[in-house]
Amino acid sequence: MKLNLVKPKKLQRGDTIGVIAPSAGNANIFPHRIESAIKSLEQLGYKVKFATHSLERNGYVSSDPKKRADDIHEMFKDSEVSAIICTIGGDHSNQILKYLDFEFIKNNPKIFIGFSDISVLHYALMKKSNLQTFYGPCLMTQFGEYPNILPYTLEYFNKAITSLDSIGSVVPSKEWTAEILDWTMKKDLERPRKLIQSDGYEWLKQGSVSGQILGGCVPSINHLAGTEYWIDPTDSIFFIDIPEGYEFGKGLPVHILDAYLSDLDNLGVFEKIIGLIIGRSYNYSINENDKLKKIILYYTQKYNYPILLNANIGHCDPIITLPFGADVMIDSIQNLFCINESSVI
Repeated sequence: MKLNLVKPKKLQRGDTIGVIAPSAGNANIFPHRIESAIKSLEQLGYKVKFATHSLERNGYVSSDPKKRADDIHEMFKDSEVSAIICTIGGDHSNQILKYLDFEFIKNNPKIFIGFSDISVLHYALMKKSNLQTFYGPCLMTQFGEYPNILPYTLEYFNKAITSLDSIGSVVPSKEWTAEILDWTMKKDLERPRKLIQSDGYEWLKQGSVSGQILGGCVPSINHLAGTEYWIDPTDSIFFIDIPEGYEFGKGLPVHILDAYLSDLDNLGVFEKIIGLIIGRSYNYSINENDKLKKIILYYTQKYNYPILLNANIGHCDPIITLPFGADVMIDSIQNLFCINESSVI
């Protein structure tokens, strides 16, 4: 499916960034991450404005679905707000879809950014509001990083939403981390997280291809299967973000991931796409990564498109800011991942 999306206006110094919490209510539990993120954004020259219910907590979500939807409308309506960022992901963005006024959002296009469970909202805003959105940093997880947002994350954030130039080559980060420093005990304020030397990109299958980028986090995008919000991935380069699992500091169990990938297979995703990008797996062991590769090869055994592993997308840091629907090229021979256009005006 060819997406014809509206590009939002670029973000400039002095602009206001609006904050919403469309899923988890963690901002209420870890205010020090919010404070750190505000400081980081203000040092970059931005103002920060919080939606009415964005700092609340109602069990495992921030507030009831209608209030979370109202917050999104509030930020799209506010003439002072140039970009909208999510506090964090979660599991329940899908609860708010039926309350969203997509026509209103379509008529008030703005930068919308987040990752993980925010995948659900990206799909909905693309499908129903024709808005180009951005798979990228959240307020607490990236901008709340101690002592500051990681330089690589900031570099690609700026390239994606503050510049009219083509984003260009996405160079793999030299280092990465998935270390957890306990936010509850404020261990994350005691030292920076330890970074691991990166081996760069890995190619599971060879080839070169260009196409629109689509994808998201499993299982979040799986929630949309069979709904009016699902987007046909035909002829797209598809990315998959593998999140953390259910145990502290561990990745999503491989056998669970296998089930989610089977969902995508049953939807015809692997048959329809022309290329595949896998974000760096979250704290997988060597054995788990080997199993991951075998699973990917199993679901793509009939197809000859290129498959790129270890992209800076998702739940390991640093991460890029990836504009949905942008023209992307992956080339195993040249070891390239390029975003061949600007995604703001």
